[in-house]
Amino acid sequence: MIRCHALRWGAPGQPLTPALNLERPAGSLTAIIGANGSGKSSLLKVLAGLQKPLSGKVSLDVPRRGGVSFLPQQLHLDRQFPISLQELVAAGSWGNRHTPAMRRQLLQAALEDWALAGLEHRPLMALSGGELQRALLARLSLAEAPLLLLDEPHAALDEQGQALLWKHIHGWHAAGRTVVVVCHDLAAVREHMPDTLLINHTGCVLDRSVELIAQQPCTWVA
Repeated sequence: MIRCHALRWGAPGQPLTPALNLERPAGSLTAIIGANGSGKSSLLKVLAGLQKPLSGKVSLDVPRRGGVSFLPQQLHLDRQFPISLQELVAAGSWGNRHTPAMRRQLLQAALEDWALAGLEHRPLMALSGGELQRALLARLSLAEAPLLLLDEPHAALDEQGQALLWKHIHGWHAAGRTVVVVCHDLAAVREHMPDTLLINHTGCVLDRSVELIAQQPCTWVA
């Protein structure tokens, strides 16, 4: 599903890590961890095709159209944009071959799944950080891409929101989708993610989450 060969990324002339060789099979569930500035989000953007690598190659075994869904961090979203929560979530269905009635049905189900019912007509600027994050996740859940790339999906979520997040991540995984998650919560990674890619300036290490996190010094900060 995901193949990286001698991949390097970062600012021009300043690769963040040594070359990365990585293979993740279809249906895998992988976390990406590392210190601030290590290149976690940048790697996700390279995988999503939103940022060009400095060198090397990325190969994704997915359909050319609609094969990848990317969840960005909230800071990249213009909250002044004049759309409602419902319109934001509904955008996840763009490109899907459903009848209008089915689109409405799936939209309503997504709003209920993410505890957003009753907030449909609120503008983005009127949403709390947690409500906006759940709306972005609801939009993602309407997409039918086999590869999901999530950049800090737990950000701004309270305990209920985080429970919903991990419930859906496990549901997507159970459905055979490939999921890659950048996450700072090492306890959640240890509990929910079977495999983890650690990124740092000396290189990248892929291992079982429990074993990899146990090897990290207590002073290490995600």
